[in-house]
Amino acid sequence: MPTIIRMAVSAAAALTIGAGPATAQKKYDPGASDSEIKLGQTMPYSGPLSGFITLAKAELAYFAMVNDQGGVNGRKVNLISLDDGYSPPKTVEQTRRLVEVDQVLAISGSLGTPTNAAVQKYLNARKVPQLFLASGASRWNDPKNFPYTMTLTPIYTAEAAIYAAYVLKEVKDPKVAVLYQNDDFGKDFLKGFKDRLGDKAGIVVREVSYEVTDATVDSQIIDLASTKANVFLNVSSPKFAVQAIRKVHELGWKPLQFIDNPAASIGVVMRPAGIEASTGIVSAAFVKDPTDPKLKDDPEFQAWVAWMKKYYPAGSLEDPQNVVGYVQAQAMVQVLKQCGDTLTRDNVMKQAANLRQFHPAMLLKGINMDTSPTDYQPMEEMLLQRFNGTRFEVFGELLSARVR
Repeated sequence: MPTIIRMAVSAAAALTIGAGPATAQKKYDPGASDSEIKLGQTMPYSGPLSGFITLAKAELAYFAMVNDQGGVNGRKVNLISLDDGYSPPKTVEQTRRLVEVDQVLAISGSLGTPTNAAVQKYLNARKVPQLFLASGASRWNDPKNFPYTMTLTPIYTAEAAIYAAYVLKEVKDPKVAVLYQNDDFGKDFLKGFKDRLGDKAGIVVREVSYEVTDATVDSQIIDLASTKANVFLNVSSPKFAVQAIRKVHELGWKPLQFIDNPAASIGVVMRPAGIEASTGIVSAAFVKDPTDPKLKDDPEFQAWVAWMKKYYPAGSLEDPQNVVGYVQAQAMVQVLKQCGDTLTRDNVMKQAANLRQFHPAMLLKGINMDTSPTDYQPMEEMLLQRFNGTRFEVFGELLSARVR
């Protein structure tokens, strides 16, 4: 809530206007003013994860719409989005520029686990909010040690635990082979999967990693296929997900395949990998699938399509990352609205940790954002989805993605 002060008036003025009402005092930190709220982010416009750059473009497009509608509490939102090439040293350089030169109020929606990790201590030491990251690493839900950092997406360890629970329930005599990215992203997934398996973790018969600088993962897939495992957990970014799915198909290996939510894109992964190769792959979802024909009369979907056509016409109407970016920007706008005229970094974090049943448009029904000073995991449920050769179909009931 805004800080309230009482205006002091002279006796003569008091006779004229009486005892005036309390007046809200505006409070600003760097990046905020009567007319503007300046935010920053780093994104992989270049480098191995450039396929995710549509996230940034969707966020910029959403803020453009907000500004056309008058901004947030009368202030235009200026998101400065810089290229870090998915390189942690470059992330450090660009983030310091955003904080020390551009003087942004907060960092919003930056992508990547190793990249965000590289600046987490710096931003927390400077008390600069690091909000609604495009990364589900468990390290972002640590308000005691990093009170200025919060993600948006469900935590990777929890998503992986959902897959593990499904394998234990649905697969007879499972043998699991795992491909994972050799960083916090991949390691969190592997940990969550094996932790949920518990004393049955021995069903993981092989796990191999890759580096984001690798040219291909063909050799890793040949290695994994040699185990004749009947389950393949593919924890990879889009470029390598495509390669892995293709290679599995070429080898005639036919396991039940799981792919992480960030790579579950029809246009970016499934179709390039090959429809026949991709059919049957299982993933998890927290946003509505923009390719679902059942959404054609859904008001949220209709509004999303209209927004895409007006503000991001070059963007794909099939890519769920354009839905995620839409949700990310809505979450940031909600926090700024709750800040009112107290646009300080501390109040930004206070409001981010005070989301109550907030439901951004295009989240799946039943999934809401809730946070508290001791819980920085905004979303705790997901649905499983299966690619049917045309689109992803959700199935089953909402499953908890809470890390326990």
